[in-house]
Amino acid sequence: MKKIALMIAGFGIAATAIPAASAQQGWWGINQRQAQLDRRIDQGIRRGQLTRPEANRLRAEFRQIARLEYRYRGSAPGLTLRERQDLDNRFGRLAQRIRWERRDWQNRR
Repeated sequence: MKKIALMIAGFGIAATAIPAASAQQGWWGINQRQAQLDRRIDQGIRRGQLTRPEANRLRAEFRQIARLEYRYRGSAPGLTLRERQDLDNRFGRLAQRIRWERRDWQNRR
């Protein structure tokens, strides 16, 4: 009987830990994505794939999204699902712009 009770308690603990772990994983996803986009802009500059004006525009957009994230985090203890989705969509559009600007063949000889 004790084994069954302990097993049920263990399942309960595991069930409550899984959503917390996945929420934390989503949070790190935003930070990792920010770092990746910043690296891609830097690489584009170093490799001559981005002009300075292009890089400045992309960085300005990046800073705008970072400020929005800061405001979102200031309004509540953490990010809501809607706020995470909004940031994810904005980072996705920025990633597309970075990809486009790096491949538009400006600055190539």
